[in-house]
Amino acid sequence: MAPTNAPAYSKDEKVLCFHHELLYEAKVTDTRPVDQNDKKSGHEYRVHYKGWKNTWDDWVPQDRLRKFNEENKELAQNLKNAMDASRPPPRSSKAGSASHKKKLPSDGGSIRGSEERAMMRGQKRGRDFDLEKEEAAEKRPTIRIYIPDNLKEILVDDWERITKSHQLVPLPSKMPVSYVLDQWFQEEERKRRPGSADADVLEEVKQGVIEYFNRSLGKILLYRAEREQLKDIYDRMSSGTDELAGKQYADVYGPEHLCRLLVSLPELIGQTNMDAPAVERLKRELAILISWLNKHIPELFNTEYVAAEPETDEKSPA
Repeated sequence: MAPTNAPAYSKDEKVLCFHHELLYEAKVTDTRPVDQNDKKSGHEYRVHYKGWKNTWDDWVPQDRLRKFNEENKELAQNLKNAMDASRPPPRSSKAGSASHKKKLPSDGGSIRGSEERAMMRGQKRGRDFDLEKEEAAEKRPTIRIYIPDNLKEILVDDWERITKSHQLVPLPSKMPVSYVLDQWFQEEERKRRPGSADADVLEEVKQGVIEYFNRSLGKILLYRAEREQLKDIYDRMSSGTDELAGKQYADVYGPEHLCRLLVSLPELIGQTNMDAPAVERLKRELAILISWLNKHIPELFNTEYVAAEPETDEKSPA
């Protein structure tokens, strides 16, 4: 039996290694303990990236490595697709647009009176303020998430069933969001060193997705035909006797609604003040989650939709 402190990767093993937000094919060329005096400190690995010069060889923590298998190769491709999607399109040049703007007449004999000139100055200050807000928004790190075609098909089918066929996802779901995320977390946690920053981030992302889901469901994740169903679920969760009493939306709604959240996350995250490194790390973790969902489609997405009840005019909770 191998010792518990043995390296997770061996010398000359082919691996996938994170460099910034992408995974690259690499080979382990050496290993060493993080702390020579602490056998439980784990190991770090010297890697050589395939096709890169030796000057790029580096010692990396175990958290940056992934086994070279089909699942992680798919993850690497998804990360690359997300990176490609995040590149802004080339800006169309508006040649001379600024230089061709006409200046307002400034002489005292202009037919525009002082009152009109004051109004124009106020409009200019308003435009400057709007431009400052736009520039501040542009400086925020953007996040674009790659959704595999299989999950896109599920989203389209979900939309057609609800808006065209007048059906609903039966609730409570047999695979609630909280359960789905727990399953992903448990599987992914085994790949990370306990107590490492990588493991801590995994827990934060799981809890963060649940919080986003609970806050966003009634505001942006539902179609109009689902509002009456939401009201019923809200009443049951608020009661003191129903089986849903005390639960959150993530304990009731399932993977179909989780997918709707994932495609909405870029817009939601764009409204936060997250810095670039945090956004980069979040993109990586979400790509891992989406890849895992795509792999487990047969087990997770087998819901039999039910006929929707006639709508009423009562308002649903947000």
